[in-house]
Amino acid sequence: MTTHEGAGATTPTQGRGTTDDEQAAGATGVPRWRRYVAVGDSFTEGLWDSPHGEDGPVRGWADVLAGLLSGRRRAAGAEPLRYANLAVRGRLLRPIVTDQLPRALELEPDLVSLVGGGNDILRPTADPDRLANGLEQAVARVRATGADVLLATGFDSAGSPVVSTTRPRVGVYNAHVWSIARRHGAHVLDLWGMRHLRDIRMWAPDRIHLTSEAHARVAQGALVALGLEPDDPAWDSPLAPVPRPPRAEQARQDARWLRLYAYPWATRRLRGTSSGDAREPKLPTLTEV
Repeated sequence: MTTHEGAGATTPTQGRGTTDDEQAAGATGVPRWRRYVAVGDSFTEGLWDSPHGEDGPVRGWADVLAGLLSGRRRAAGAEPLRYANLAVRGRLLRPIVTDQLPRALELEPDLVSLVGGGNDILRPTADPDRLANGLEQAVARVRATGADVLLATGFDSAGSPVVSTTRPRVGVYNAHVWSIARRHGAHVLDLWGMRHLRDIRMWAPDRIHLTSEAHARVAQGALVALGLEPDDPAWDSPLAPVPRPPRAEQARQDARWLRLYAYPWATRRLRGTSSGDAREPKLPTLTEV
């Protein structure tokens, strides 16, 4: 059951309200969305999901999700999905909302994935309450058009020697994400709760971005978040355990990470630059998948 709280906002009694169209889609496995636009940062751009490394053409979970949605539509005899990806690596939440989102809405999507805030939260002065306020305004703007919204929680960084310092801020931001979704009838991709992402093997060498396998699993989680059945019921199963590397080998890996990734990242922060400076979206127009 869904109740209304003013124009453009809906509040489901639990999680998210389900329309007749959604019930039909869930029963048949045929996604109803025809135009999907993804906005965000490197996570949605798909950094590291490439056989050519960090600087090669990238794919990512949103691209995989678009392919899965379109494949199901094609298999049912429906027109294929049209998809655009406006995400750019390094973007903070404000540019995502002020620059990418208006361009996304010009494409008249019926599904928008809006995932951002991670780059903000990496900064010690980040205010998760302020970030959530901007996110909620953006969600309300999309929902007012009638489009569905897919949000995502932040990752659980427990066990990371550096990124785990952001865990309290991520926790507060995640609580806001769930509340925003409840108030506005949005879907939530629960990255925090994904068990497979607690394994270091799911993370790229820079320890901030995901591997190709992790992106593929996240796409399965997105199907679940949208109320659809995953292709693989075991998509979130933990990986088989392996022995920890010897301390000497771990120390060598840590030193390499500091030299190749942590130091350049910190240098860009000090200079006020970003890896996404001067970059344009990889798929700026709706394209048939």
